[in-house]
Amino acid sequence: MRVLLAVFVILCAPIGGCFGESSDSLDSTKLEVGPETLISGIFQEVVLTAEMDLSVLVPYLVKDSGSGFVQNSTLLDMDRGDELTIEVLAPPRTESFVLLLGEKGRDMWPVRKANESWDSWLWRGGDSGSDSPGVTRVDQNSSLTNLSSSLENGGAVVVKILQAHRPSSVSIQEGGSHSSGIVHGRVVYDRLFEITDPTDSLDPIDGKRGYWDRWAGQGNPGYEDAAQYLISELSSFGLDVTAHRFEFTDIFGVQNPESYNICAYKWGSLFENEWLVFGAHFDVAPPANLVMLDPHLTGQRTYGTRVGAYDNSAGTSMVLEAARALTMFESRRTMVFCFWSGEEGGKRGSDYWTEYFVKEDNPDVTVTNYINLDMGGVNWPGGGGAPHGDPDPQLDEDGYPKDTEVWPMRVYIGPGPNHDQFDQPEMIGLSNWIGADALGLEDQIGTLLGANYSADTWKTNVWLDMDRPEVIVYEDTTARSDHASFQDNLGTVTLGFGGLVDGYWCYHQTCDTLEEMEQWMDTTGKNYGEENTGVANLVNSLDMITWWALMTFFHCDESPVLNAL
Repeated sequence: MRVLLAVFVILCAPIGGCFGESSDSLDSTKLEVGPETLISGIFQEVVLTAEMDLSVLVPYLVKDSGSGFVQNSTLLDMDRGDELTIEVLAPPRTESFVLLLGEKGRDMWPVRKANESWDSWLWRGGDSGSDSPGVTRVDQNSSLTNLSSSLENGGAVVVKILQAHRPSSVSIQEGGSHSSGIVHGRVVYDRLFEITDPTDSLDPIDGKRGYWDRWAGQGNPGYEDAAQYLISELSSFGLDVTAHRFEFTDIFGVQNPESYNICAYKWGSLFENEWLVFGAHFDVAPPANLVMLDPHLTGQRTYGTRVGAYDNSAGTSMVLEAARALTMFESRRTMVFCFWSGEEGGKRGSDYWTEYFVKEDNPDVTVTNYINLDMGGVNWPGGGGAPHGDPDPQLDEDGYPKDTEVWPMRVYIGPGPNHDQFDQPEMIGLSNWIGADALGLEDQIGTLLGANYSADTWKTNVWLDMDRPEVIVYEDTTARSDHASFQDNLGTVTLGFGGLVDGYWCYHQTCDTLEEMEQWMDTTGKNYGEENTGVANLVNSLDMITWWALMTFFHCDESPVLNAL
């Protein structure tokens, strides 16, 4: 379908307006756009020149030149001869860029459905369907016109299609397809390597160049040393960094160290007491015994790791890179980037921060939304890996390795106590809106709703019924990570990203290393999925998750998604 659409676009380009003309003279040639090819994944200036009176709907993230705020789409009214410059984000993982044209002053416009791309919208005829959603202009409170959803779409529009390209100086094998932009997969990968670097050193704490042995929280030298790394990095971004230590008193009156969180703040320009939080736990699974053995050698899984590359240095790296990038933007609401301790022992760090620091010490604060990054990078597009590290697994009839629990990349939303209905439909819709087009996941993504199954089996059964979508969006009815602290203690709507848990052979094991993640994701020489190196697939996955979280932030800074329950 995408190949045919590309041919369609090429054929239409010379004559302009061959799609959906809405007036006698309006066609796509009446709007000149420069540059003709945009750079994907960055905010860039785009110059629009009108050759007649018209209005232009820009259905992407745009930056207000006056306030510096980012908003989701805008509407421009132009007279003949007008030249306007806007700063727009060309989506990072798609190659087409669509502008909608209509008569000047038009209020209602058609848009794509949340779970489809603009390419598919064009392919099915755009606004020709009676069920096509719409948007309408609202009262302007900035230099850019705002839009809101509408039950009417106003009918036909003219479409202007441009191309977007994502350049890179990195080789394809090293992740070059996803290695440029304001955030990107390769820089996250490099950060992940820095944290997990296995090179021996003279460091008296862990003997490694990276930050190993980050168990529990305060009181552990390995964690304390790594926390100083976080403080240094976050401070270098210009953020206000606070080390939050929480202790409890036992029945004998003894103070016991409980959690040590590192949080960084950039205060909002409009709503300082409304906080939008990114979070990842920084601790790793502690050893159950004095001797930790590699399950690849023993054939038996135990418990505990020194490295925690997947769980959760990957999430830590993504939050760090999101923090670095977002400091370049003004925000309406306060940005908070937190690294939790004690997650492996029961969400202690996030529990204490939400319960005591927010509710008791800052009762005027509202946490509008929370984005959780806990484990990412060993699912799509790697094909699920191989059981027990087998380099040549036997495949089942669907092309997946036998004898291994293959699960998709998960986008989980809450609070969602019911498996048979959507309790947070707005966040479900937003996640699909971002994933289906900007991230190029329309063909891989599926939204799970288990109306016909029991609470214990619905996720697996619905996933199988949908022919195993490689990325799933669903409302989480479990509480295995820090998002649960925000739901339970604050009633905050949360969005989380994660991958395999028990199906990943090295989950909570000594073999949870970056090298293992690369081997798991390597599809070269295998007959399932595309052939790519483990590094390329891992960079792809890290890129996708980081962008998803970042774009969710921009949307929720403009319009928070509040609890619908």
